Amino acid sequence: MSSALSVYLLDLTRTRALIGSGDEQLLDVIRAEFGDHLAADDRYFASEIAQGAPTAYEALRAVVHGGPFGENKNHDFQYAYAYKRLCELTGHFLDNSNFCPFRGDWLSMVDEGLTALGITAVSVSSFDLGSLPDPLPWTYTPGYGEWTPEQCARALEQFEETKRAGHAPPLEPEVVEAVTDCLGWMRHAASRPGYGIAGFRS
Repeated sequence: MSSALSVYLLDLTRTRALIGSGDEQLLDVIRAEFGDHLAADDRYFASEIAQGAPTAYEALRAVVHGGPFGENKNHDFQYAYAYKRLCELTGHFLDNSNFCPFRGDWLSMVDEGLTALGITAVSVSSFDLGSLPDPLPWTYTPGYGEWTPEQCARALEQFEETKRAGHAPPLEPEVVEAVTDCLGWMRHAASRPGYGIAGFRS
């Protein structure tokens, strides 16, 4: 079974602030402009919705209003996908070609490549194992994680330190490509003060 990593460049603080904002205008815009996308999601998760999961819009509304969230933990994935939609709306999608699709322990392999280059401030596995911003409930799928502006800046510093030291460990070509993508994400973040990276594993 394969997975995919979707990565967004965005102002993490600004996007988090939408949770519990009660912004009805935002909800109206999403329903008007992206109604087809919401309907497509509802068709995809029709069996879960038939068993009581919220629709895409209901989940989005709960996220924007900070709740209430359903008691059935098996339905919490809808709130995570609703937050992903907010990240899509407020952020910029970054190239994920080396992470879509992926199988097995690929994220750990890329992390090993980052570590070999002295980069320990960030981890792609954090996009798989992290938690959604409070008060959103935890869910296994989609997985979520963040690289803060500070983490991105520190990781780039670590890479430059490795380059200055002349340390170039041998890495598999596919790992090199994925690490290069990661460095590109971080450079995008560094070019936008206050911006970080949000990643979803699904």
